[in-house]
Amino acid sequence: MGFSFSKFSEVGKLMDAVERIRNFLSESKRVLMVTRKPGMREFKLAVKITGIGMILIGLIGMIIRIIGYLVTGS
Repeated sequence: MGFSFSKFSEVGKLMDAVERIRNFLSESKRVLMVTRKPGMREFKLAVKITGIGMILIGLIGMIIRIIGYLVTGS
């Protein structure tokens, strides 16, 4: 009867995965405990910054599209 260590390595891998999941959940809980609902001023600032970013990305895409159109002519 041969003894195999493969079962022990599988158990070790499983325990490692469970420990990583447990650490992730613990860290997530800690982050959620310190978060808070933003005030109206903070919310408006986030909306403005997001809007400006979307407009800039759109403009960059449009400029690239125009340049591509002028270069290829189609």
